[in-house]
Amino acid sequence: MYIRVSLFGQLGGILDYQITQPSKFSNMVKKNPPNLELLLSIFFFFLCSWMSLAMAQNKTIPVNVGVVLDDLNSRNGKIWLSCIKMALSDFYASHANYKTRLVLNTRDSKQNVVGAAKAAVDLIKNAEVQAILGPVTSTQAGFLINLGDQVHVPIISFSATSPSLNSLRSSYFFQFAQNDSSQVKALSAIVKAFGWRQVVPVYIDNEFGEGVIQFLTDALEEVDARVPYRSAISPSATDGQILEELYKLMTMQTRVFIVHMRTDLSSRLFAKAREIGMMTEGYVWLTTNGIPNELRYLNSSIISSMQGVLGIQTYVPQTAKLEEFMPRWKRQFQQDNPTIIDASLDVFGLWAYDSAFALAMAIEEVGTATFGFQKTNASFNSAVLESFEVSKYGPELCQALSTTRFEGIAGDFGLVDGQLQSTNFKIVNINGGGARGIGFWTPQNGLVKKLGSSANSSIFSTPKRKLGLGPIIWPGDSLSVPKGWENPTSGKKLRIGVPVKDGFTELVKVTKDPSTNMTDVTGFSIDVFKAAVEMLPYALPYEFIPFAKSDGTSAGTYNDLVYQIYLGNFDGVVGDTTIRGNRSLYADFTMPYTESGVVMVVPVIDMRNQNAWVFLKPLTWDLWLTTCCFFFFIGFVVWVLEHRINEDFRGTPSHQVGTSVWFSFSTMVFSHRERVVSNLARFVMVIWVFVMLILTQSYTAGLASLLTVQQLQPSVSDIKDVLRNGDNVGYAENTYIYRLLKQVGFDDSKIKMFQSFEECDELLSKGSANGGISAAVDETPSMKLFLAKYCTKYTMIGPIFKAAGFGFAFPKRSPLITDLSRAVLNVTEGEVIMNIENKWFSVEKNCVDNSNPKVASYSLDLASFRGLFLIAVVASILALIICVASFLHKHRHILMRPDDSRASGWRGIRAMFKMFNEKELSSRMFKSPQQRDGITGAGDEVSAAASPNNNWPESPRSYISNHADFAEQATPSTGQVSPEIVSAVDHEHAITIARTC
Repeated sequence: MYIRVSLFGQLGGILDYQITQPSKFSNMVKKNPPNLELLLSIFFFFLCSWMSLAMAQNKTIPVNVGVVLDDLNSRNGKIWLSCIKMALSDFYASHANYKTRLVLNTRDSKQNVVGAAKAAVDLIKNAEVQAILGPVTSTQAGFLINLGDQVHVPIISFSATSPSLNSLRSSYFFQFAQNDSSQVKALSAIVKAFGWRQVVPVYIDNEFGEGVIQFLTDALEEVDARVPYRSAISPSATDGQILEELYKLMTMQTRVFIVHMRTDLSSRLFAKAREIGMMTEGYVWLTTNGIPNELRYLNSSIISSMQGVLGIQTYVPQTAKLEEFMPRWKRQFQQDNPTIIDASLDVFGLWAYDSAFALAMAIEEVGTATFGFQKTNASFNSAVLESFEVSKYGPELCQALSTTRFEGIAGDFGLVDGQLQSTNFKIVNINGGGARGIGFWTPQNGLVKKLGSSANSSIFSTPKRKLGLGPIIWPGDSLSVPKGWENPTSGKKLRIGVPVKDGFTELVKVTKDPSTNMTDVTGFSIDVFKAAVEMLPYALPYEFIPFAKSDGTSAGTYNDLVYQIYLGNFDGVVGDTTIRGNRSLYADFTMPYTESGVVMVVPVIDMRNQNAWVFLKPLTWDLWLTTCCFFFFIGFVVWVLEHRINEDFRGTPSHQVGTSVWFSFSTMVFSHRERVVSNLARFVMVIWVFVMLILTQSYTAGLASLLTVQQLQPSVSDIKDVLRNGDNVGYAENTYIYRLLKQVGFDDSKIKMFQSFEECDELLSKGSANGGISAAVDETPSMKLFLAKYCTKYTMIGPIFKAAGFGFAFPKRSPLITDLSRAVLNVTEGEVIMNIENKWFSVEKNCVDNSNPKVASYSLDLASFRGLFLIAVVASILALIICVASFLHKHRHILMRPDDSRASGWRGIRAMFKMFNEKELSSRMFKSPQQRDGITGAGDEVSAAASPNNNWPESPRSYISNHADFAEQATPSTGQVSPEIVSAVDHEHAITIARTC
């Protein structure tokens, strides 16, 4: 062991130089002999050191510990044992004051379970070990765990990685190696990143291989990848048996394989795979960490057969402690094993070092009491093995191991439930003569190119070239990502099942030539499938197989047809197969290639001239009512504006009302005879005539359309109406529509089945009253075909139910689903689907589109004329406001009388209303022609001459006399002037005199 001794001053340098370079030190001594004082100092130093070490050794407590390895003479056995010894040496060198010292007792398991069991029994019974480091394999560990439970001896394995060991639930078993189940997440992340949908695990058929498969399968299912087959290879399999299994894999579509086995078996597997051409372009090989971790031990010929393999490797951080340890270990190992050249240390050796280091810490923590065994009645569960004594400090030692934490050479050391904490994994690509790192996987961030960088949140949705990994060279030196599946090399065609039916042959039609016994399958669905297959970037051989009995009739419903995929009788189903939830339990569907929804076809009825009140239909009732109200309103507005100045709007009250209403209604046909004198009334009438022009023209157009255009209406507009009326309803044979009708509430007696378009037409023509049906219910594509043939008699209502449309069915998680769905989208988005529809859904030239579920109404509603009516209202109200304001301003003196009592106020208001009802004599309508022309009469001249001063106003009596017409007009029945008018005139006359003065 390399020991560096350091003394103070010159003595330290001399001793250090002597130990490291003894030959040069001898030459130096000859040239420069040391003095007596220096020699005495050296002597006393070694004497004191020897006495201290002797005293310390007398106080240490030896603790026996067992080590069980497969083959102590093998390279791995020597490497791991060397790491264990070096760990104890380093531990006690750095902790010289510790009281306990581990004493190793090594045993060889002879690479089998019996040898491991024998070695463990010998260590526990004879050597009375307090713990066992080992065994190497998971199979051997399974037996030793039970033995450790019985005698309370911890079993510490640094190389058994099988997850199945956890199921034993032993508190005395410690898995100081990384559990294999921790790497399945990394493998599933790679599978998901590249979009592979099927994966075949290839594993060794023992406890090591089987332990991880269930975890791997669950992890793959989480990323929507299916495991169609598990390839288990025996540890003792011959080359012929390996070839037989590989040939079986070649006949499958899947080209993604995950290998989980030791290097001795995997080396033969990859060699045979390259021999038969399974390491070429298109194949994907992934491996668990068991192979890349030991890749350095494989020769170049084996590595050359693994070119393009993608593997998971346990990541060990490159710390300063590890960099210092590696060359020191290599020198020591070379000294102890000079026959082994270029020995290298793997991760299991690092875990062995940390395991021994942790065990030494735990034993020191338990205490300084003498370790030993005590008698007990407990015995091991075996008739062969005799009773054992139980370790006294086993529980305390287990507790100490569980809480041990330190920075090991393989990384941070810590246990969780007796297992080493999961760490990061390195993703490697085997090329050339070794493995090349392309990225990492961490539990926190998933796949990343460099540690410490954040994960790409969209890593699984981005194109493959943007993944968080470096460049990958795949098998066959290919740089393109394999799609993960291929057609079987045997050339077997896909068995595609097609439905057989008598009607609706435009979708799928199966014909058989009796002379040649050849089957021909045609139809809309078949053409869409063929077009989608032509768009695939690879050839896809297939053959159509009718789902029929021996007599040629249908073998079952569409549900039965899809179920044949689950049974393995068909590789897919093509036809008018609707995507349904219950069917998706047994198969996956591509994207739909038709419209979705279930519709109802019903007869149409021509509604022309069947209603005596058809003339009212062009306008809705609210528009009729609003128009009538506006006739009265406009009549009232014109009367207010015209009755004081227009003789046509005067007379008795009934005459005025009749004239106003007649005038308003006559504008509808522009036949009114009355003249409009007021400018305000003319303004209102211009707007109103414009409104009536638009309304009458719209009414005329609507009525003409109702009387001349064919009015086709559906006999029923809702499936609920059919149910409510108790009518019969029809559905196509062998479809799921029957269950939908039952869910709606139809009785079996009201549901009739039809097998062809002709039968459906016959049932609809009869009607429900004559034993037929009132409506036919089916999916949109089928009903479109029906309407293309009988477009003049029926119309389509709906969708009345939701449906996903027609799709192609394939096995669950079939890799064809993604590619065909993309191809179907390309077909339906281009002109290809239009050409196919024109070929099979051709419509007669005399057909019109009657597919609208609701016949459009020709009635005009109020909302269409809301703006016009609003303009008319605003104009009328504005004219009224101006008229009333002008009148009040002109006769304001009547209201502004000196006597402001309430009685006088009411008399003034009544006077105003009475005056508003009288003629306005100043209007041109009430003047003589001479007055209109400005000619003054003789009476006027006399009146003017009688007044010596025309600047003075007339007296009240003279004023009344000169306005006799007004007085007579005010009191036509008595011929006398009313007191109110006299009083008003006196007031006005007084104001006039005051202003003149």
